[in-house]
Amino acid sequence: MARLSTESDPVLRGRRLTLRALRVEDYPAWSEVRTRCREWLLKWEPRPARAPYPMEDRPTFAARCAMRDRERALGSGFAFGVFLGETFLGEANLSGIQRGAMQSGSVGYWIDETAAGNSYVPEACALIFQYAFEQLKLHRIQISIVPRNGASRAVARKLWLRGEGIAQRYLEIDGVWEDHVWYAITEEEWRERSARYLREWITPDPESPRP
Repeated sequence: MARLSTESDPVLRGRRLTLRALRVEDYPAWSEVRTRCREWLLKWEPRPARAPYPMEDRPTFAARCAMRDRERALGSGFAFGVFLGETFLGEANLSGIQRGAMQSGSVGYWIDETAAGNSYVPEACALIFQYAFEQLKLHRIQISIVPRNGASRAVARKLWLRGEGIAQRYLEIDGVWEDHVWYAITEEEWRERSARYLREWITPDPESPRP
């Protein structure tokens, strides 16, 4: 089993990565990556036409961290910074959690451009899947991806997610209403493949010490 924190501020540790809540003191590392990768990230982020780029100064980041703290306290969302050792790589979030008859949530992510291509995103997603199904007891997780985003669609393939079709003009991305491909996994599918997820994405390799 991966090492999971059961506290209200969970820390997820996998083969190479650590996922934890971002804190105000993470701002310099977060800001450096966001600034350097701005043009690379902007084309995939929800944003109305002609909207200014969102504020990313330290007070705004602090307010964002406080909002994420409230979401965790309410159980409506769990946002994680993705770290390789002490190096900040990006974010992976479980949001829009619905209880009652749905028991579902959505996963989103972004990664430092220089870290792309190392399969960090599928590893982070696998950790979130495990936390969602085994700790939060959710039944379904979905990911929506712009069809032309080949890198993100490769993540879905690596995680053996089930495609559910295309939602037309689903979300406004940088001023354009973009179609999104829906992918999903249920708790039953997680159970069937959990040993494979653990082996390929989560359990540390004894011959490859953690950074």
